[in-house]
Amino acid sequence: MNVNFEKIGNVNATLTVSFVEDDYKDEVKKQLNELGRKRPIKGFRPGHVPAAMLQKIYGNQVLTQVIDQMVSRELSKYIVDNKINVLGEPMLNKDTRVDLNAEKDFEFKFDLGIAPDFDIELSKDIKVPYYNIQVSQEMIDNQNAEYRKRYGRQVPGEEVAEDSLVRGAMVELNDDGSEKEDGIKVERTVVMPRYLKDEEQKAKFIGAKVNDNIVFNPYKGADGNITELASMLNVDKAQADVHSDFKIQLEEILVSKDADMDQEFFDNVLGHDQAKDEGEYFDKLKQMLAAQLKNDSNYRFTIDAEQVLKGIVGELELPDEFLKRFLLARAENADEKKVEEDYPRTKSQLQWQLIKEKIARNLEVKIDSDDKMRLARFLAAQQFAQYGMTNLPDDVVDNYAHKLLEDERYSTEIENRAFEDKVFAAIKENVTLDEHDVSVEEFNKLFSAE
Repeated sequence: MNVNFEKIGNVNATLTVSFVEDDYKDEVKKQLNELGRKRPIKGFRPGHVPAAMLQKIYGNQVLTQVIDQMVSRELSKYIVDNKINVLGEPMLNKDTRVDLNAEKDFEFKFDLGIAPDFDIELSKDIKVPYYNIQVSQEMIDNQNAEYRKRYGRQVPGEEVAEDSLVRGAMVELNDDGSEKEDGIKVERTVVMPRYLKDEEQKAKFIGAKVNDNIVFNPYKGADGNITELASMLNVDKAQADVHSDFKIQLEEILVSKDADMDQEFFDNVLGHDQAKDEGEYFDKLKQMLAAQLKNDSNYRFTIDAEQVLKGIVGELELPDEFLKRFLLARAENADEKKVEEDYPRTKSQLQWQLIKEKIARNLEVKIDSDDKMRLARFLAAQQFAQYGMTNLPDDVVDNYAHKLLEDERYSTEIENRAFEDKVFAAIKENVTLDEHDVSVEEFNKLFSAE
């Protein structure tokens, strides 16, 4: 067995694996004998099948399998032992031709894409912009108003507003406005004007009072959604495709009342006993907003750090043709034109990935289980918050975080993101931050300008 590595330029290479019959014949014989013991052949006891018959039935199959295993093993071993930084995966050279029926000695030639050799040293001489987003009073007021609505309640009201809920009895009407004798009658239904999709139907409710009669068209209000109609008319879906007008007499109006600025409200927003009065509440609310904006600042830092560091390293030489061939072979429903169109973006991403990996090695950045658990907790809390579930007990968040880490769909993503977060934290620690205090509007313009 022989392995030969040949460098072609700076970022391409070939690796040739050669076999003669003596390299593989014993393994082929061993696996054929194993098949003879495990797979029954009519007329022969297990383990007593003649070698010639095993060769005839399974010979080519076993030879192919053995050669494939040996090639893969030698290929991987050579790359690992010689610390070759391969991009993508080795690809069989187009000129390689192997005939298992006619040949006994085999040669497999692989094309390799090699990562470019470069270096980058971080220092305080490198400046990266960092934008501190200022928390404005308007942001505090808006967030407080949103929380007061979220933790508010519905109370009896005198007239209907857009966010009201109304209850009443409803009857189906004829075209002339009279009650339909055999029509649908609903003793008690619920209508929420804000969810009516037709503005004309919604407007009929606004300003109405208890005991008022309103004529409206549920079909138009629901935009023909049969599920919503069935719920409003209290009938099965099969009976809900009704286009008639209905009259509803308002029996009850519930309007939204913002939460009072009391201890219960402070606890709902911040957690138990985190604030005792409005002063403490608004201080904590400002800190909460600042923490949220810090995430935005850090995200922007990743963009600016990439631009700065890529500028320092310069354009990296990559095995472009090899990578295009590799991408074409791996992509589903892709053709050469699509690969060619996408390649500039792919190349830019790969160059940045190589730079990050180099920085991670230089600074000995590694992640452990604590890093992954910390991020999983953060993601778990984010998911709960999307449904308004904040300030949950630690054990609830921890249990969900463990489930995320055990789920293959999320575990790899969490590991990659945890590594990325740690790399950027290391970059941030080892360069100089060129800090700027900006408003939210100024910060958003950074993205719109790009």
